Amino acid sequence: MKALNIVLAILGGAVAGATVGLLLAPEKGEDTRRNIVKYLESKGIKLHKSKLEELADEIAEELGK
Repeated sequence: MKALNIVLAILGGAVAGATVGLLLAPEKGEDTRRNIVKYLESKGIKLHKSKLEELADEIAEELGK
């Protein structure tokens, strides 16, 4: 059970790090949100475009806290 927790912690850290890196990249916020939307769509998340943009905004807001 401990090994699973370690693996999950490493994966969670990698995802969080990649997300923070993407959001803090030296691009305009609009470009970053557009990249997040494209990434989510490439992973098969099919939401209305405004919902995807809303989700990207929420992610950026949460990481900005």
